[in-house]
Amino acid sequence: MSTTVARTADVAAAAASYLESWLEHQRRRQRVPGVQAAVRVGDRLVLDSALGVADVTTGQPLTPRHLFRIASHSKTFTATAVLQLVEAGRLRLDDPVAQWVPALAGTPLAAVTVRELLGHQGGVIRDGADNDFWQLLRPFPDEAGLLGIATAGDAATFAPNEHFKYSNVGYSLLGLVIEAVTGTGYAAHVQAAVVGPLGLADTGPEWDPARSGQYAAGHTGLLDGEDTRLTIPHVDTRAMGAATGFFSTARDLTRYGAAHVPGDTTLLSDASKRLMRRPESEIRAHGQDPRYYGLGLDLRTLGERRLIGHSGGYPGHITRTWIDPDAQLVVSVLTNAIDGPADALARGLLALLDLALAAPEDAARPAAAELQRLTGRFANLWGVIDVALLGGRLVLLHPSAPEPAEEYAELTVEDADTLGLETMAGFGSAGETVRYEWAADGTVRSIRAGGISSWPLEAYRTRRSAQVAG
Repeated sequence: MSTTVARTADVAAAAASYLESWLEHQRRRQRVPGVQAAVRVGDRLVLDSALGVADVTTGQPLTPRHLFRIASHSKTFTATAVLQLVEAGRLRLDDPVAQWVPALAGTPLAAVTVRELLGHQGGVIRDGADNDFWQLLRPFPDEAGLLGIATAGDAATFAPNEHFKYSNVGYSLLGLVIEAVTGTGYAAHVQAAVVGPLGLADTGPEWDPARSGQYAAGHTGLLDGEDTRLTIPHVDTRAMGAATGFFSTARDLTRYGAAHVPGDTTLLSDASKRLMRRPESEIRAHGQDPRYYGLGLDLRTLGERRLIGHSGGYPGHITRTWIDPDAQLVVSVLTNAIDGPADALARGLLALLDLALAAPEDAARPAAAELQRLTGRFANLWGVIDVALLGGRLVLLHPSAPEPAEEYAELTVEDADTLGLETMAGFGSAGETVRYEWAADGTVRSIRAGGISSWPLEAYRTRRSAQVAG
């Protein structure tokens, strides 16, 4: 492990308790039943957290071993398996799909190549004209049903390479390609070629009824401000498993993500990994900034980080994994609600890590134990603020903000009871102070930040009614 990666791991491990606290605040605020999250740096798992419940009807606590349906993460496993076959000389990226799926011969999709399917450039219909299986009104299609969709008159929405056209049907066809090349069922092949070599005991290519008691329940969204969530049963995705069938845990997904960093040849050569993360498709619409997609990987730039990864949307589970190959950093967040903010939470974790890493390494500061007594979550009539220890320095944050590191202020110790807010331009209380009042047991009774009082969160809950009673 390089010095830079080792420092990132140390900083992330030191920040882990705050990261978990922030996740729990966001989970409660957004009323998400459960959040499972993991962060891995190099070979170190620095965060492995499970918050909330696995099932709202039973109240069973969520654990790091609960299984989640990770849906379109499946595409990364499928793409990895395809690139393995290409490396072995058993398949070419420019092979037309009909070469391996003869049922497509003579149809508009016959000439679409393996590469075009991997990059969603084949113009293939997304899920078919009737895809109510996504809301469990009927079963997911079997192989005959899939081929019926792929040979229908509307199967080719665009010409190849005309537009990026995300397609679950296209990736399901890649599952058939893998079966034709290997002579093995898709699930068995990816289990042996991708899952097995990494020792991922809690990852698999399809719903496993034998492990049904280990899955986190899926939950409906909160429509129009309602309070009630219903559970959603798990179903087999059948012939669409290559696009959306996989299950996993956040912990396993960070190990899988680590296999996509340079130098790890467990699954693929570095050359193939570079090919997967090269921009294959530009996604631009309505004047928005473009996004990019590689071969089975979503690509995004976040600050200075060039990320790869994938999201997943399954009935009742929303998930996201981001990988920074250069930093050997992987963040995975899994939620068990159909409106779960997995991507926002994953990006928030990355932003908080970057804030911690931005602290100067050589700054002279009080010891972490001395600073820790000043940390906490505080509330007043206007909301919640955090004093957090990140990267060895104290910062004031607003944990309810969509971008938690976007507005922050660095704090310096002026004396045992006073912190100074950094001097900078802003609408807040820059250049003022945060003063502490202590209880007899040495805990924080209250703080006065920029002149306004706040109390530890639970203490404020008990005094709020009286405060607003008039």
